[in-house]
Amino acid sequence: MNINEKNNFLFANISSLKGVGIKTSKFLKKKKIETINDLLWNLPYSYTDRSNLVTLDKLEVGKILTIKIKVIKYNFPRIRNLPNRIICEDQTGRIDLIYFNSREGYIKKILPLNSWVVVSGKINFFKNKYQITNPNYVSNLEKLNIINKKIPKYSLTEGLTEKSYNKMIDQVLNKLSNVDEWLDLEIIKKYKFISWKDSILKLHQIEKSPDLTAPYYKRIALEEIISHFLVLSEFRKKIKKIKKNKKIFMEKISGFLIKNLTFKLTNSQKQVIKEINKDLNSNYKMFRILQGDVGSGKTIVSIITASNVIESGYQCAMMAPTEILAKQHYNLVKKIFANHKINISFLSGKIDYADRKRIIKDLKEGTIDFIIGTHSLFQTKIEFKKLGLIIIDEQHKFGVKQRMNLAKKGGDNCDVLLMSATPIPRTMVMAIYGDMDTSKITEKPHKRKKTLTLSKPEEKLDELWPYIKKNISEGNQVFWVCPLIDQSKFLDYSSAKKRFELINKKFPNRTGLIHGALDKNEKEKILNKFLNKEIDIIVSTTVIEVGIDFPNANLIIIENSNKFGMAQLHQLRGRVGRGKKQGICILLFKGSLSKNAVKRIKILKLSDDGFFIAEEDMKLRGYGDIIGFQQSGVKYFKIADPIIHEDLFIEAKRLIDKIKVNEQNIDKFKFLLKLFDRAEVINQ
Repeated sequence: MNINEKNNFLFANISSLKGVGIKTSKFLKKKKIETINDLLWNLPYSYTDRSNLVTLDKLEVGKILTIKIKVIKYNFPRIRNLPNRIICEDQTGRIDLIYFNSREGYIKKILPLNSWVVVSGKINFFKNKYQITNPNYVSNLEKLNIINKKIPKYSLTEGLTEKSYNKMIDQVLNKLSNVDEWLDLEIIKKYKFISWKDSILKLHQIEKSPDLTAPYYKRIALEEIISHFLVLSEFRKKIKKIKKNKKIFMEKISGFLIKNLTFKLTNSQKQVIKEINKDLNSNYKMFRILQGDVGSGKTIVSIITASNVIESGYQCAMMAPTEILAKQHYNLVKKIFANHKINISFLSGKIDYADRKRIIKDLKEGTIDFIIGTHSLFQTKIEFKKLGLIIIDEQHKFGVKQRMNLAKKGGDNCDVLLMSATPIPRTMVMAIYGDMDTSKITEKPHKRKKTLTLSKPEEKLDELWPYIKKNISEGNQVFWVCPLIDQSKFLDYSSAKKRFELINKKFPNRTGLIHGALDKNEKEKILNKFLNKEIDIIVSTTVIEVGIDFPNANLIIIENSNKFGMAQLHQLRGRVGRGKKQGICILLFKGSLSKNAVKRIKILKLSDDGFFIAEEDMKLRGYGDIIGFQQSGVKYFKIADPIIHEDLFIEAKRLIDKIKVNEQNIDKFKFLLKLFDRAEVINQ
């Protein structure tokens, strides 16, 4: 057995630990702890100090304290449901120990009469007496060292006690062995790393909140980043091994399209088209993410790409997350290809049976050149004769596993282009899209005006009504965004339903309401009404933040704006000003703003660069709040933090590149991959 195999007990079910039965397993499952390994990553957030013995004249109510006391009297009531009371004292005073649901025999065993014991627990004061209810620890003087220490505090769910949980984690930590070193000596020296085992022990032996910059923490963070990058690297390697037929085209159709556009392509768009064309012309399958800020012109780039693929004799498929967005793409594609004999079709779940049957038949026979639709496009029944390109719009909900499955669609000759309007900071790009080639549109079309961003306290809400009325009379439409669907007893946030009632009274029959709890069809019905100018105002939660063009929507009002991240506010304001008129975004806020909130609003007023805003947002709020990341399907990092550990992301990338260049075997990282739940993806 090698060193790493000694730690294989970590991958056993949690129930294999002593004292963990069916009931405890269920409680642990609520904390997403199912294997022993999961325990390692539920880190303590603080500690309970039981190291100082306190005399009874120095007790503090509400604090967890450790006391040395003598048991002087039992009070076992004969009435059911009353607690057992044990009276104790030291040379300075008295205290009662209260036990509910405890048998006399058990109490007499742990608290023998006239004996001195050490007890630890929370101090209460009831009927002029100090007491501890159900003490956490009781021990005789010989075992003082068991209690007399600083004990880590973990985030626990109901049903788990600090004492029982610490017994579990101690079993694991006591059994840990060291591992075969997988890090290079130069990295260990550079960051002053200690061994893997000692680093894990340190993670669980804190005397304050975890120090994310300490060598022991950074070591484990780097290992997690390496394991994640290894998965992306292996997947990329597999994609790059797929040989395909080159797509041969003379750019006749795309040249005609570009020449007849009503606007000029930006230099950034032209550069991205070159990068994509190079992939199409190569013998290797394209697997590329196209990032572009709101309104930067990603869709037209994807249509030009599709025209080259169609010219080379292949079919194209474009998928959007909603029917309304897919239909919008379909209408745009039809308009752009109006002068070309290209068969374009639309498919969604709402298409009637006869049309659906005909479309499926035409796709299989190859008479449809370009199909646009929702996720219906990738149902098992649908076959293509010669699919050469898949375009996925607003792909931020796709994780690594979904991308793996997507890459298999259409066979080896099918290229894949994913698009995202969600600006993501640099370290997150490395972490999320490391398996893909990345293109980025950094400019916006010259004709598009910058959305004017204003801020206003919510107590001046009444000043907005004449302004909204004026906007509507000029043919503009309005989005009104609230953070909640319903009123909350706990949060002082505005609700969409309540705000809708008020606005609908002021603008009767001209206002719609949409939110995440609405049926998908109902939501799209209201959005279509808005698109067709049957209503002028939509009151909404954040469900309107991506994708759709509403050319007459030029005003967006966002309530409780200080509760949103900057990246999300930027996405929301991107819904307006997409036509010829100036877009205006009004950020409403309650009460006085914190320094951070003032800073965020200032950045939004000054900049409309989504990538810059995302970087600043991550610095202020932390990576978990970045728009799109939580929904991305990408597993959260358990230890690593892309802001604090940016240097480690760069270090990990260097290491992975070295492995790739030298074609090194990754077997030595197998245990590491299992530790961070990445082995399954690698095996797939």
